Amino acid sequence: MRVSLEALQAKVGEEIGISQWYAITQDRIDRFADATEDFQFLHVDPERAKATPFGGTIAHGFLTLSMLPVLRVSSCPEPEVAMSVNYGLNRLRFLAPVKTGQRIRGVFRLTSLAEKKPGIWQQEMECTVEIEGEDRPALVTDWIFQHTR
Repeated sequence: MRVSLEALQAKVGEEIGISQWYAITQDRIDRFADATEDFQFLHVDPERAKATPFGGTIAHGFLTLSMLPVLRVSSCPEPEVAMSVNYGLNRLRFLAPVKTGQRIRGVFRLTSLAEKKPGIWQQEMECTVEIEGEDRPALVTDWIFQHTR
C-alpha cells in the first residue's frame, strides 16, 4: 500500500506493520553462507552443531538482519516518493539465535518521519524480528531511510 508522506507522518509512534512468518531453513542458511563466505560450523555443519548448547545449526545473525527488507515490504506502507534509500541502522542487537527450521517475522513501529531539508525526508523505524514460539526476539534495531520527493 502506498501512502503520502503526510499520511505516514500521522502514524509516528504507532506500529505500522507485522509481516507474515518466514521459514529459516538449512538451505537458506547454506545459500547465505555461500554468498558471504561465512562457513562457521554453527551455521553449516548440523552434526558438529548438535554438540553445542543450540543443539543444531542456527542462522547467521546477518542472515536474520538481511531478512528485514522482505519483512518490511510485505507489511509496511510505502511512501509515495520518487526514491527511497537505506540510510543505515542504529542500536542493532542480536538477542536470541534463530534455530534452523524456526520461523521469523518483523514488527515495525514508526518512530519518526520529518523533512530534513527541502524535498528530503528521513524516516526511522524500530524493528523487532520475532521468533515463532520464543519469548525473546532474534534482533532489534532502529532502521533509517531517506526519501526524495
